[in-house]
Amino acid sequence: MKKGILLGLSGLLFVSAAANAISVSGQAGEHYTNLGVGFGTESTGLALSGNWTHSDNDGDAANIGVGLNIPLGPFIATVGGKGVYTNPNDGDEGYAAAVGGGLQWQIGDSFRLFGEYYYSPDSLSSGIESYQEANAGGRWTIMRPISIEAGYRYLNLAGKDGNRDNTIADGPYVGVSAAF
Repeated sequence: MKKGILLGLSGLLFVSAAANAISVSGQAGEHYTNLGVGFGTESTGLALSGNWTHSDNDGDAANIGVGLNIPLGPFIATVGGKGVYTNPNDGDEGYAAAVGGGLQWQIGDSFRLFGEYYYSPDSLSSGIESYQEANAGGRWTIMRPISIEAGYRYLNLAGKDGNRDNTIADGPYVGVSAAF
């Protein structure tokens, strides 16, 4: 039974690996920065991602995520989860297991709209009450492999044991990415 499950999961990796592309990105908001890397995030199949978000005022959050991208007509829907390391300025560092997903809409050859949301309740978090992350925006490929993007990012680490909330990101951003 275990061998069958392992074989099936391995097969998913190989099926989606053919179309996977690597992407790197950087975004800057008024009080935060975000760096990211992704494998297969803009194609159907298995996707892997990693992000680091930093705020001088509120701390850091870093995550590694895995998702399954499913085609739905002109959209790509993602369901997945993230393992998150949290280091708020006010509170204890800890960890969270967040679940969520996103939606992408490719418009023509060079424009894409996207949005995502991930959440971890207290029962799946350590050092914080809860973890919330939301991101929405648009990406324009000006010349393959370079894209520019703009959007809105929200990332909150709810305080625990009398510590205040640490909102690492809450505002618009601009960024650049490269996909190979």
